[in-house]
Amino acid sequence: MGLDDKITHAAEEAKGKVKEGVGDATDNDRLKAEGQADQASANIKQAGDKARDAADDVKDAFK
Repeated sequence: MGLDDKITHAAEEAKGKVKEGVGDATDNDRLKAEGQADQASANIKQAGDKARDAADDVKDAFK
């Protein structure tokens, strides 16, 4: 797993938090929901990153 992917996924999560905050502050339910969806998508990608890293660690342990 590349560092670029991890940075991209963290940035996507941060963007979602900002969208959610702006949507909440302006009572814009659509923008708030988009922000929450962006965060959920980023969290899924980050979980995949962690699973791949763990699998690589196990594979490396048996070399």
